[in-house]
Amino acid sequence: MILEQIGEVKLPAHDKPGGFDHAAVHGPRGRLYVAHTANDALDVIDCLKNTYLGAIPRLEGVAGALVSEEHDLVFSSNRAENTVGIFSPDQEDTLIKVKVGLRPNGLAYDAGHRLLLAANVGDPARSGLFSVSLVDVSAREMIVDVPVPGRTRWVVFDGETGWFYVNIADPPQILVVEAANPRFVARTFTVPAAGPHGLDLDGATQRLFCACDGQTLVVLDSRSGAVRAQAELAGVPDVIFFNRERQHLYVAIGEPGLIEVFETDHMRRLETIRTEAGAHTLGFDPSRNTVYAFLPTTHRALIYADRG
Repeated sequence: MILEQIGEVKLPAHDKPGGFDHAAVHGPRGRLYVAHTANDALDVIDCLKNTYLGAIPRLEGVAGALVSEEHDLVFSSNRAENTVGIFSPDQEDTLIKVKVGLRPNGLAYDAGHRLLLAANVGDPARSGLFSVSLVDVSAREMIVDVPVPGRTRWVVFDGETGWFYVNIADPPQILVVEAANPRFVARTFTVPAAGPHGLDLDGATQRLFCACDGQTLVVLDSRSGAVRAQAELAGVPDVIFFNRERQHLYVAIGEPGLIEVFETDHMRRLETIRTEAGAHTLGFDPSRNTVYAFLPTTHRALIYADRG
């Protein structure tokens, strides 16, 4: 057994149709923030006691959460109001919203430049509206909105290179935006599978892990874009997380409701865990080696310890 269930947390019932989306953990504070899209709120979980702490409301269509432990900040992507939220965990009532592009989703942060990238999914019915927005977090303002060739998915930042990586669903690509010069796309990597979706990075080995709608997990060189490995998935993936300590990759699959665990030396599947239909998103606490699965039908978070 790799993932052992050690608990669960009851979360608020949905106010309207929908469920949960991306989550992020603030390790030093022991808090997890998960986008409860159906409630236009971030739900907050105590990672030490595995209890529900409360909600941060009035985040219309919230799709994602991101934490900067360096600057003790939490960010949210508020898709229905075209904003990102910025607040300190101990001052939630001081949350500030910054206007960005159309329907922000994925978030990544460069602490060195205090630069937040919001990947905007745009409107599929209207061409030319896909973009990534760069926000100066100190000034609390968007500094540039960069057009991209298709609908964005998730994003990550590499502190070694200073590069943001942005998944594009169609055409299947990963774009690179350089934090030092973020006003254009610096390079493009082709992904050999349909619908790049979940994305994470192993900076030590310069590998990008890209989970694609075509039920394929693709590993690319993070500097050149060369394909290093591929593996088959049991369904259409969404959120993924890389565990650097365990060298494991977790992949959430909404239908039928699974977490697949891969070892990342040879990209071999180690385990498949049943969750619940529609459970397409995860949270990961690297300081405690715990994984959270968010169940939309029963509005719970299942908590797993990675036993290695």
